[in-house]
Amino acid sequence: MTQPSEPAQELVVDVFARGCTSRAAFEDVTSRWASLVLLALGEGGYRFNALRRKVEGVSEKMLSQTLQTLERDGMLTREVVTAIPPRVEYALTPLGAAVARGLRALADLLEASAGQVQAAREAHDPAR
Repeated sequence: MTQPSEPAQELVVDVFARGCTSRAAFEDVTSRWASLVLLALGEGGYRFNALRRKVEGVSEKMLSQTLQTLERDGMLTREVVTAIPPRVEYALTPLGAAVARGLRALADLLEASAGQVQAAREAHDPAR
């Protein structure tokens, strides 16, 4: 007599759960450089050096690591264009574009609230 098979355990997706893939992706996307890269790529495709100029302050090493992480998470594509000289172009995937839209809404809110944030900072720490 065969043993009844156990029901397949459903994948529980919860960004608050330590081992959840969505949490790891959330951490990747919300890192300083990744958020800015996604916002920039939300405007259109970029080559590496143009992207580095757009995201002021990012080092070549950090940009490279960030792009690799976002590519691994399925947020962007890396296309090597065979030209002279060869070049690499980065663009968002549909998933990356959806994430970038959410980040754009957050960035727009923060840009519109910059005066309030500055006033709150000055009130909190008037010595500066």
